[in-house]
Amino acid sequence: MTESEQQHFTGTVWRPPYEAHSVLLQATVGCTHHACKFCSLYGDLRFRLSPPEEIEADLRLIARCQPRARRLFLVGANPFVLSFNRLVTLADRIRDFLPRVRTIGMFARVTDIAAKSDAELRELRARGITGLSIGTETGDEPSLAFMHKGHTAADTLTQCRRLDEAGIEYYFTYMTGLAGAGNGQRAAEATAALFNRLHPYIIGVVSLTLFPEAPLAADVAAGRFVEAGERERLEELRTFIAALTVPATLMGHTVSNTVPLLGRLPEDRARLLSELDDALARFDESDLAAYRRGIVHL
Repeated sequence: MTESEQQHFTGTVWRPPYEAHSVLLQATVGCTHHACKFCSLYGDLRFRLSPPEEIEADLRLIARCQPRARRLFLVGANPFVLSFNRLVTLADRIRDFLPRVRTIGMFARVTDIAAKSDAELRELRARGITGLSIGTETGDEPSLAFMHKGHTAADTLTQCRRLDEAGIEYYFTYMTGLAGAGNGQRAAEATAALFNRLHPYIIGVVSLTLFPEAPLAADVAAGRFVEAGERERLEELRTFIAALTVPATLMGHTVSNTVPLLGRLPEDRARLLSELDDALARFDESDLAAYRRGIVHL
């Protein structure tokens, strides 16, 4: 395959673990918000839309190499920010080249959902946009404000209930350690309370892993934020899992997790809690902290 036959990707390509078998198509580059203090994923990338000619060239290549593709994931920090008309056009173009594609997923911010009407959400669902991966991170209001997430827990509740009405699945992220030292239990309880009022199909668990280029690093250096210890994070996660009542698949097996977890709630709750208890009994803080220091890239 020549360079001209390669897909157009800019920077590091991010996609959730559960989209591992999906065809990837770049629709946007960078993040419209780009202000979360803990985030260093997109570096100096400025947000932009992928040009239509690049998208079409990529679709032609995918159609040639993976003509039987059934699931497509749009790459970019939050492609759901695209206008309703752009998303409809894109979904139709995908079907022109890949008629076997049945579902389309992508990352979305809570504010992206708010910009669509109820009728538009239903129409997007009818066009095959069936799943949104939302970086909720936490339901703890002080943490959301401090980290400059750009939305509140109440916003998440309102907008995801609209997705429920439209029939669009959504997948949440919970980030342990985000509330800082001494606040893990509060964050776990607040987040479980929020998620229990909604219907996330998947809950992905990650843990705050701070790199020097993240704005939060300056807060740590100035003493405005104290990172939670690793054992506190495991205890936070234990509280979170114990408090969840909504049925969902829990996926906590990315590199940021010192103890990988994977299971279905409520069926696997006892096993997951037992695995956390076992880890707390076996590992001291220094063991877990050494693992975190060894993470060089997410």
